[in-house]
Amino acid sequence: MKSVIRTAAGGPEVLQLVERPVPEPGPGEVRVRVRVSGVNPTDWRSRRRPLPPGMDEQVPHQDGAGVIDAVGPRVDPGRVGERVWIWEAAWERPWGTAQQYTLVSDRHAVALPDHAPFELGAALGVPALTAHRALTVRDGGPGRIAPSTLQGATVLVAGGAGAVGNAAIQLARWAGARVITTVSSPAKAALARAAGAHLVVDYRTQDATAEILAFAREGVDIVVEVAPGANAALDIAVAAPGAVVAYYSGSEDEQLSVPVLSSLAANLRWQSVYVYTVPPAVKQQAITDVAAAVGAGALRVGEETGLPLHRFALEHTSDAHAALERGVVGKVLLDIP
Repeated sequence: MKSVIRTAAGGPEVLQLVERPVPEPGPGEVRVRVRVSGVNPTDWRSRRRPLPPGMDEQVPHQDGAGVIDAVGPRVDPGRVGERVWIWEAAWERPWGTAQQYTLVSDRHAVALPDHAPFELGAALGVPALTAHRALTVRDGGPGRIAPSTLQGATVLVAGGAGAVGNAAIQLARWAGARVITTVSSPAKAALARAAGAHLVVDYRTQDATAEILAFAREGVDIVVEVAPGANAALDIAVAAPGAVVAYYSGSEDEQLSVPVLSSLAANLRWQSVYVYTVPPAVKQQAITDVAAAVGAGALRVGEETGLPLHRFALEHTSDAHAALERGVVGKVLLDIP
């Protein structure tokens, strides 16, 4: 089978296309014939770091979608032939989704309904589970996402044209929230509106604080934050009492500096979100809820839903990484032959 591997840290050029034997699933594992592999910012960032201890090589990419074609012991044989989406395939493991077949534990392959295309399945994983966590960490919040669980809440999504931002808008809308998002250009504004945001603010040309507070006079309850260092002042200015700022990203040298009294009086909570290490029960709830949203048609991909797709062939994985590293807007995917 064709696999993309890396044996060292570095730029996109360290990714190599190789031939290797088709693996056999072990106890508790399924083998997935991968149709589409999803590429996330964490994939290129981890590529620049040394391999995990004990690994001589690694197949990149956490997310993907395909069909189970074999199962190991202690797995229901009835799963063979099932369409699935994959999450965290390569987290501390050598087997990612940038290959024709991959092995994951049974629970890491989630049923994908027939109406959901493989490109949607490959775009879930990291973005959707991150968005779910950010939307459910508020004190007194529901802890889950389903219709009406965020009824009456106002959500601010920073960077609504990104993959996590897009998933956050769609999930928050499905849960009944009013959704505001900030963007940096008219093109990104169009994408955020397509995703379903009620209010889109271009922070380069508009007074973001004034626009947000005119729409949500009592402030916002949840901030899904992509740039906490740059946006801290705005987040404090528009936060409702008891709000949470759930931040999931930031540059390597970014610093978060918070004025103490401004946050103190509002009981404002700053919550980091790193999807790989959230508690297992929380992760399972997110998987359950995201699967339900897919089943209900509440999560979609494509430019018409605010998330353009950029597709590359497996042999051009290095080009896919380079595009994502340059900041291409939308979701980067690999089509697996």
